[in-house]
Amino acid sequence: MMNRLCLFYMLFICVSMAVPARAQKRPVWENDYREPFSSVMAGIQKRHRITLLYDSAQLAGRWVDFARWKYRETPAQTLINVLAPLNLSYRQVDDTTYRIGRFEYYRKHPYEGKQELDRLMAGYQTQAAWKRRTAELVACLRETFGLQRAQSTATAAAAKTRKRQYDGYTVENIAIETLPGLYVAGSLYVPSGRNGKLPAMLCPNGHFPDGRYRPDHQLRCAMLARMGVIALSYDLVGYGESLLQVEENDHRRSLTSVIQLINNLRMLDYIHGLPQVDTTRIGITGASGGGSQTILVTALDDRIKLSVPVVMVSAYFSGGCPCETGLGHHFCGGGTNNTEIAAMAAPRPQLLISDGNDWTADFPDIDRPYLQHVYGLYGAEDHLQNVHLPDEQHDYGPSKRQAMYAFVAKHFAVDADPFTDASGHFSEEACVVEDKTLLYIFDMDRKKLPANALKSFAELEHALR
Repeated sequence: MMNRLCLFYMLFICVSMAVPARAQKRPVWENDYREPFSSVMAGIQKRHRITLLYDSAQLAGRWVDFARWKYRETPAQTLINVLAPLNLSYRQVDDTTYRIGRFEYYRKHPYEGKQELDRLMAGYQTQAAWKRRTAELVACLRETFGLQRAQSTATAAAAKTRKRQYDGYTVENIAIETLPGLYVAGSLYVPSGRNGKLPAMLCPNGHFPDGRYRPDHQLRCAMLARMGVIALSYDLVGYGESLLQVEENDHRRSLTSVIQLINNLRMLDYIHGLPQVDTTRIGITGASGGGSQTILVTALDDRIKLSVPVVMVSAYFSGGCPCETGLGHHFCGGGTNNTEIAAMAAPRPQLLISDGNDWTADFPDIDRPYLQHVYGLYGAEDHLQNVHLPDEQHDYGPSKRQAMYAFVAKHFAVDADPFTDASGHFSEEACVVEDKTLLYIFDMDRKKLPANALKSFAELEHALR
């Protein structure tokens, strides 16, 4: 009897598997809970008394399964349930308005950033515990970025132009071979008429049009030089004269995150080796994507003694470009974020500049208390500063530069009196904004590249293997 039952069961299974897929209909009851996306949005707005902003044309034709079963007590809970299966997410504009768009992997909600910082903070209540955490993160970051490719060595400029003399400083253009056949163009701003060793600042540019040729970027380098600080500015991958070797779109590749980190470290090697540089006073500052570079270089290399990341650091925003997030280094140590990476600067002096119109808007409430905790483990709270500008935008504008000048002058023992008025305002009037053609080292001409220069991103990928 048992054998017959087994035989019947096996026959039933075989017949069932033989039924064509099209004959296996979806249960009718599932369709009863399926609604058009636009209808669901209208229902959510009515239920929660909110306004939802979205591109109706782009989302036309989408449907939501089990829509009403996904409604919850708060708008946030409802929107997460409804939007997540559609690869959509929301951003809260104000108390009653929400904007819906494509899921952004690099952006979390502010409350998630706060929760993550609270969880991280609970893991290190002593300096010893924090040092164990940083050691774990450094090891993972170095492995993730493959930094065995970038051993620190004495680095000389592969090419130079003649110096241009201005009031209190000179500018010369240089190119550094950061990887075999990869040349990074930059400009070195050097104080003139100074004796003794001088402090220095690396100045990577961010995701702004014209990169390091922008007036605001040139002004900050020139002003630092007039103050007595050597400043080194250099191209992002896919910006400026980097376009002689790669395409503009290559900037948004995951591998670019490795290349840019290596470029920064090699520029640090170069400036660290200059005979006029005081190696106990080397800093770095950048805004936006330049801020991403600032916190990573500072976290990974203790030759950086001071850092000023501008309009970038947030626990809930990792960076909107694969050149900032592409390798997944934010998964290190069971999960990290830019605020914890910035904390790895402790106890070195760090100024974080935030504004009210990007992802740093919540910095004073969410991120600053966490950073104060970490600096407090060293008794170095006075080395941490935040300048928050709630009415300003995402840039490295005049007030942000003013805050950076004052911070550098204080912590690098620079005499600021000759360059400030009674209110402490630094005058940039004597700083010259050059035509970008003067900042070229290869005159944007591929024929002037060194003979071994790589000519494509594919060649660069091969060089990194």
